[in-house]
Amino acid sequence: MILPIVGYGDPVLRKVGAVIAPDYPNLKETIANMYETMYNAYGVGLAAPQVGMALRLFVIDTTPFSDDEDLDADDQKDLKGFKKTFINAKIIKEEGEEWSFNEGCLSIPDVREDVYRKPTVTIEYCEEDFVMKTEVFDGLIARVIQHEYDHIEGILFTDKISSLKKRLIQKKLKNITEGKTFQEYRMKFAAAKKGR
Repeated sequence: MILPIVGYGDPVLRKVGAVIAPDYPNLKETIANMYETMYNAYGVGLAAPQVGMALRLFVIDTTPFSDDEDLDADDQKDLKGFKKTFINAKIIKEEGEEWSFNEGCLSIPDVREDVYRKPTVTIEYCEEDFVMKTEVFDGLIARVIQHEYDHIEGILFTDKISSLKKRLIQKKLKNITEGKTFQEYRMKFAAAKKGR
């Protein structure tokens, strides 16, 4: 089932996600719905807060990045088919020299900004089997993980840009909060909750 994506300004996007227990009701269905919602919106990642649930859960599939002709063949190969569910994730370490990449977010439509992140991430998480594992990721895969991880920590990519750039996009963010944006995918907005 395709879920509405929560727009910028909704308080759920600022909440730290709760840990998920193995007996969480309908978890498999929730994860399937999140993948379906992400694919419907042509995203490469989606976190539970973006669909209104303050949980430590996010899904990614970097396959769309594998078509980028600016990437070398090895990077394209790594990105193609990289699909993973992250439950109760905890970033252990971020390493390397920060690099810039133009990021966007399904919850913040029509806003893209360069964000600096470290290229390598060590993360502890489990998949649906609830067996904890620790893995190291780098490059664009690490970046997508870091972006989605921020969501489960109540952080948005716009928090990581300069104050000047924040001022320049202030009107766009206000419009999203008020639902004055149109997307090809379903969204719900903070202003609608207040009776607007």
